[in-house]
Amino acid sequence: MPSAVHVSPDEIRKGFSKAMSDMYRDEVPLYGALMALVAETNSRVLNNDSDLARQLRRTAEIDRLDMERHGAIRLGTAEELATISRLFAVMGMQPVGYYDLTPAGVPVHSTAFRAVHERSLQTSPFRVFTSLLRLELIEDLDLRAFAESALAKRSIFTPGALALIEQSEQDGGLNAQDADEFIRQALETFRWHHTATVTAAQYQQLSDQHRLIADVVAFKGPHINHLTPRTLDIDQVQAAMPGKGITPKAVIEGPPRRRCPILLRQTSFKALDEPIAFTDAQGSHSARFGEIEQRGVALTPKGRALYDQLLNAARDALGAFPNEGNAARYVALMEQHFQAFPDDHEQMREQGLAYFRYFATEQGLAARGHADQPQALDALIAAGHVAVEPLVYEDFLPVSAAGIFQSNLGDAAQSHYAANSNRAQFEQALGRETIDELKLYEATQQRSIDECLKTLLD
Repeated sequence: MPSAVHVSPDEIRKGFSKAMSDMYRDEVPLYGALMALVAETNSRVLNNDSDLARQLRRTAEIDRLDMERHGAIRLGTAEELATISRLFAVMGMQPVGYYDLTPAGVPVHSTAFRAVHERSLQTSPFRVFTSLLRLELIEDLDLRAFAESALAKRSIFTPGALALIEQSEQDGGLNAQDADEFIRQALETFRWHHTATVTAAQYQQLSDQHRLIADVVAFKGPHINHLTPRTLDIDQVQAAMPGKGITPKAVIEGPPRRRCPILLRQTSFKALDEPIAFTDAQGSHSARFGEIEQRGVALTPKGRALYDQLLNAARDALGAFPNEGNAARYVALMEQHFQAFPDDHEQMREQGLAYFRYFATEQGLAARGHADQPQALDALIAAGHVAVEPLVYEDFLPVSAAGIFQSNLGDAAQSHYAANSNRAQFEQALGRETIDELKLYEATQQRSIDECLKTLLD
């Protein structure tokens, strides 16, 4: 067991998230403008929607709203993925979910490193969408060999970070001084570098194969390419971005606007074009961008199946990749098809489409021990003894992630890869199995039910 002098992994994650945010604000000035816009929007929404404010207070999400972030990185080798897994473990982050992005023309597969228990998420909901390049999808064998050689030469972790990871594993944690040093050392893996490790011609060859391949292979580290705050109304943010000098992508990714949001909606602004020193020339590279997200209720397997069915129907009807030219039609198609998904939390609960958290109410606490107190969960809810709130979705959507990638890589970056999900290969590189996110939501929901029944009926 960790010693009493060890800092909680949750606190290390919280400190790392703040350090990452401060670094990214210095590197990408528009990130600061984005954060201000999200804060303004959230404040306005909370002032105007008392029901939502009450819901967020009951679930305590309101306490984590301002520190909500997700980052994204792209790795090149199995060894990098295995070590980043160990690095994130120091911060209490585990690999949740497997995402295959090849069907959307992006040669990576991914997982999301995050905390897995609701109490840990409450301390810090920081998560990192982590992608591994599928080198076997590079069709040019000479170029594939070059990419493998370039990646083999780099080390993306500082010696200090590696030593502290090993120390944490051996000792069961880090003390306060070592935890601070770990944050400083770990941050270097995610820092932006204005120098490339390849020539301008080699960069162009990689980029011609796929711009994301160039982003992964041509640099000495996996710079953080976006850091995403959470908004309570993504449509308001999307509409306000141009007034702040920020040009948003044409289509908000994910489900359409709803009274009761589900899963995840995301938008972004275009990647920055930043000067780069190649080994033989000056040039530029665009990879880092701004992203905003709005999170709704997590869906059950039944709910996810219905979501996927409706999303696929809308995309099939569109017959093309959503872009600026067809954005209005795509939005209309999404709204039309998603009328088949109940836009009411109680209906979602009754139909088994979404996960919820259950809370004993003051009325329920006052009725404890009374002879007429209901004994079954639904009866307790009907009597007002138990309140029900949506369980927030903590993860990602493959189609949305691919849409964000493509928007910032440009339409020219699209390639056609056969859908060849390879979870076994990814987990072998990772060194462990990824966690089924649906089982996490089920466990959180059940813990809240058990706690309610114990509190009210024992």
